[in-house]
Amino acid sequence: MKAFLGAAAALGLLALAPSAHAARDYVWAAGSSTVFPFSTRVAENFAKKTGKKSPKVESLGTGGGIKMFCGGMGEGFPDIANASRPMKKSEYEACKAKGVKDIIEIKIGFDGIVIAMDKKSPDYNFKLEHLYLGLAQNALRGGQFVNNPYKTWKDVGAGLPANRILVYGPPPTSGTRDAWVELAIEGGAKKFPTAKKLHDSDEKGFKAKVDPMRKDGAWIDAGENDNAIVGTLTKTPGALGVFGFSFLEENANVIKGAAVNGVKPTPQTIANGTYPVSRSLFIYVKKGQVGVTPGLKEFLSEFVSDAATGRGGYLQGRGLIPLPPAQHEAAKAAAGKLTLMAPPKA
Repeated sequence: MKAFLGAAAALGLLALAPSAHAARDYVWAAGSSTVFPFSTRVAENFAKKTGKKSPKVESLGTGGGIKMFCGGMGEGFPDIANASRPMKKSEYEACKAKGVKDIIEIKIGFDGIVIAMDKKSPDYNFKLEHLYLGLAQNALRGGQFVNNPYKTWKDVGAGLPANRILVYGPPPTSGTRDAWVELAIEGGAKKFPTAKKLHDSDEKGFKAKVDPMRKDGAWIDAGENDNAIVGTLTKTPGALGVFGFSFLEENANVIKGAAVNGVKPTPQTIANGTYPVSRSLFIYVKKGQVGVTPGLKEFLSEFVSDAATGRGGYLQGRGLIPLPPAQHEAAKAAAGKLTLMAPPKA
């Protein structure tokens, strides 16, 4: 009788806890549209090498991917968040609140945010100040923030083409948009003493004034599909597009990139930081799902392998700018040891 009761109790415990061990039979990654083509390629190679089911990769934008990733543990939420900027403190705290406490941060490489146009268009050589003045909702004029009055790029800066200001770019949910605002718009604004003084005394007030993009049709939120922006540039004379470098490289036969501060976007200028609108790319992984989601550990290993993200790796052929050797080795070590990230400071 005791043996029967023991067996029944054991079966009861198993019945109560299938969700702790049950999992999808595939890896799930969601997030950045910039990281999407890299993650997709890794998924394809992972499936070929291991014979396991190909991971599901979704392009939702960095913010959307991290929000879903932070929704909870288990098979109903992604194992990986793809990101074209670092995770924010607020996102990290939101993860913790939902039980997503052990997160691994892996830097996979670099990307540049380009300002591109149809190959038949005139060349542009922007300064960061031009990008701020042309595209921010509140432009500085005479030391005062005013509703943006500029109609053409020539109005913004002597030597720029006389084309009307019309730029298709990423929406607010995109990590590309976050990086664009920080590097190009805020970076350009801080070239002006009035804005720099505001930034140094009241960063929140500075962002409130500087960050909003124009809403009068000069800046158009074009969604998460960067290939759609490329298509628009070839059909809309004078239009410019903002997206990751890999899309410029993939479509170099029909579009070209503008110089910023006299520097053209190339793998070399992005990697060494001389191109001003450059950023790091990341994946975030739930340590608690390793060993639960079949293939997650192996997928992570493939992502940081020399064959994928190393110099000359297959992702470099897709437009990823590889990390310096020491940083690449550090990423491999973090993936191998499942090293937890430190809480973000901001």
